[in-house]
Parts: sequence; C-alpha cells; structure tokens
Amino acid sequence: MRTIVITGASDGIGAAAARRLAREGHRVVLVGRSPEKTRALASELDAPYHLADYAELAQVRRLADELLEAYPRIDVLANNAGGIFGPRALTVDGYEQTFQVNHLAGFLLTNLLLERLIESEASVIQTASVAARLFSRFDVADLNAAKHYSGRIAYGNAKLADILFTRELQTRFGDQGISAAAFHPGVVATQFAANVPGPLRWVYHNPLARRLLTTTDEGGARLVFLADGVPNRDWVPGAYYENDRPTRSHRNATDPDLARELWDRSAEMVALAG
Repeated sequence: MRTIVITGASDGIGAAAARRLAREGHRVVLVGRSPEKTRALASELDAPYHLADYAELAQVRRLADELLEAYPRIDVLANNAGGIFGPRALTVDGYEQTFQVNHLAGFLLTNLLLERLIESEASVIQTASVAARLFSRFDVADLNAAKHYSGRIAYGNAKLADILFTRELQTRFGDQGISAAAFHPGVVATQFAANVPGPLRWVYHNPLARRLLTTTDEGGARLVFLADGVPNRDWVPGAYYENDRPTRSHRNATDPDLARELWDRSAEMVALAG
C-alpha cells in the first residue's frame, strides 16, 4: 500500500483518481480547498484529508507541515490543484492568481516536502494541459502577467511552467530517487472556465459541446496511470504525457535554460533558501 497525496482532490479528475486509487488499496490523502466537498469525499473513501487554498501561500506552508507530521512516507505527490480565472487579479501574496494557483503553490509544496519525497523515492506528478502548447506566450521576466494578460494565455503559461518545473525537478533530483512527470488529462467536462468569457467557456459549458469532452473518470484515469505506475517501467521520468503516451508540448517546454531560470525565479518568489 502506497501513500498518495492528491491536491485538488475534492472534485473533478482529482476526486475521480482518488476513488479509483482508494479502490485499488492505496492510502489516498485528499487535499482540497472546499471544506464541504473535501470532507464529503473523505467520508466516502474513509480517507484522511487536509484543507488549503492555493491563493494563499501561508496555507501551502501550513499544509506542508501537516503532511510532514502525519505521513512518514509519501510515495506519490500529485500536484493536481489548479484553475483558470477571468480578469487579472493578484493574490494576498502579490502574485497573479493563475500563475500562483497552477504553478507557484505546487512548486512550493513540492520543495517543502522534498526531503521526504527523496527519502520515499517518490513520483511527483503535475496536472498540466495541452493549453501549454496552444495558448502560452511565456515570458519568464513577466510571470505576473503585468504587461500582457488574458485568462486563456495566463492559463497556458502556467501549464507550460508546470511542464518546465517537471523537467527541472527531474534534472535536479532524479539521481536522488525523484521521478517526475506531467500530463494532460484531456478536455474534461467539469465546471472549468465558467468565469472566463469567450470560446473556452462555450466549449466547456455548451450542452452540445460538452458531449464531446472527456469524462472526469477518463481524466482521472490518466492521473492514475502515472500515480499507480512504476517509473522507468510504465512511464518515462521527466516526460510530458497525453493519452498515456509521452508527447511533445510547446517548443519551449524542453529548453533547459528556461526551466532553470523559471525554477530560480519561482524559488525567489516563494522565498526558498538555496
């Protein structure tokens, strides 16, 4: 039985993956923003849970402390929490919320748990998106999107950041036992993009279009493929996956200098030493 921590687990693909992994006998640790939804799923699965809102980095730090105290071993960390937002807004930490919620908070949590993850020879999984390839206009010098902003581009940039983070995490710590991967869950029929005007909201919320979307169970199964799989046997560490296959993302996703600079800037933003 492995201990698998899933953030963004109270709904959507996170909840679907949690249900399946729990059925397979793993110890699933739920992390969610909504107290009601997270508690309900925890009760359903008889699973431990923790609450954290990624729009506040202090809550991420508290979450890390709770996880380190409660779980002497963490075999899988699934950084699944995220979302897309409408008008540009800053968090209480002063960062653009799309970037913080989708990338920066997960980056911080991973680093705060890093020693435990290395000891456990853990898999670290990022829920990325094909949006990185389709929508990103990535500027590592403007991570707060102060110069140019749209909800769609900000989301694509944040998901590209997740893929770059995955590659750099593997580069820095792969020889110490970490195995990292990022994946696109599919265009999943959830409440995603409800607050974003334009074609994305139409795709996700038009009754006809929704019939063509991936189900939450299908999206959750793609997370399970990585969480339940064995690195170097079932999947390639450092890779980005679509449909359970390693796939090319944006051309910048394999730029080692960009990945290194993003890591350093992210570490500075969350005040990590070293």
